[in-house]
Amino acid sequence: MKRSDIYAFIIVIGLLLPLSEILSLEPTSKKYLSKLTGAYNTGMYKNLLTELLGKSEAQVKTKIVSAYNQLFYGNNNTQRIYYPVEPDMAYIKDTYHHDVRSEGMSYGMMITVQMDKKEEFDRLWKWAKTYMQHTSGPRKNYFAWQCKINGQIIDPNSASDGEEWIVMALFFAAGRWGKGQGIFDYQAEAQAILEAMLDKEAPDQTDNINNMFNLKEKQIVFVPLNNVDDFTDPSYHLPHFYELWALWADKNNDFWYQAAQTSREFLKKTTNPQTGLAPDYAHFNGEPMDAPWGGGHDDFRYDAWRVAMNIAVDYVWFAKDEWEVSYCNRLLNFFHSQGIEEYGDHYTLDGKKLTDDHSTGLIAMNATACLASTNDNRIDFLKELWNVEIPEGGTRYYNALLYMLALLQLSGNFQIYDPTS
Repeated sequence: MKRSDIYAFIIVIGLLLPLSEILSLEPTSKKYLSKLTGAYNTGMYKNLLTELLGKSEAQVKTKIVSAYNQLFYGNNNTQRIYYPVEPDMAYIKDTYHHDVRSEGMSYGMMITVQMDKKEEFDRLWKWAKTYMQHTSGPRKNYFAWQCKINGQIIDPNSASDGEEWIVMALFFAAGRWGKGQGIFDYQAEAQAILEAMLDKEAPDQTDNINNMFNLKEKQIVFVPLNNVDDFTDPSYHLPHFYELWALWADKNNDFWYQAAQTSREFLKKTTNPQTGLAPDYAHFNGEPMDAPWGGGHDDFRYDAWRVAMNIAVDYVWFAKDEWEVSYCNRLLNFFHSQGIEEYGDHYTLDGKKLTDDHSTGLIAMNATACLASTNDNRIDFLKELWNVEIPEGGTRYYNALLYMLALLQLSGNFQIYDPTS
């Protein structure tokens, strides 16, 4: 359903039915009757860098373009993370591990579609499609999460967030650039991956490859593989993506709508009520858990940095739950109490600092919480992001991607592009 049709439907229903009857409609109809708030309905995206920091539009544009140019076309050894492969492909390199990961490719695709960089997007997509996506067997249409830079697969299994972001980037590419040919029919490619996420558990399934979402729990799994699919990663929960899939998917629309609501409730359970910190990994009921192989993932570590971004962007796009505002306020208050330039990047959930590192990636993710926060102290987080250097050096990969995403989101340049319009 197109957005103009949704508006017309709302108006007609409002004229014909009293409120009590509207509220009695089935949940699948309610999603089209939400109040007209959130950027999906209004088309308005705030630029906090101009509104709160007082930066000019020109300054913000220069900031974003400079970051993009450095990360995509800067020095080969110390700055860039985007590497072209002639004649028509490219990859995002994990500069610490010297490999290519579905996470990085998916973030790179999202950044390029938001920046309207079609050539770079198509290069990344073709590399991912050529080397990472399985074309047959039980993993068909899933992506290997880790490859060598020559395209050789290191681990054929999937990290579920990679597929989520790839699907969303492809839908946005269809909305921004239209339908192409072959693998550049972005919407068809997105639909195929989306359907694969839910169709892996046949009655005679014996290959240990499972759905990317637990159908009973309606939650994303850590890895769609036996023994590591019975828990989740809070940073993989993207209710704002599922809301759009409920509208745009060719099938399973009710499931995606329910998954969005389930993820919002899950995030309430898994984030600490005092600090706002989330664990890296959690049971489906929200209780933190360490990985079977250890590593302290029941604490707030690298994955969990992204929870703030996901909650804040969900509020920007849909504004369906005011809890997201109070969450962002609580999280920022905690980190502000630790010292705006001194907080570490790993904590126990109740707030005990585990490291003294002050990482750019976490600075970026905390700044994104300002999108939903009403705190006066949010300006301190925005200033810190504005003043921090663009990540360089051997560990730049993860920090740089989160930094770039935060700049786009905080400047109002992380937008929905509807492929059905």
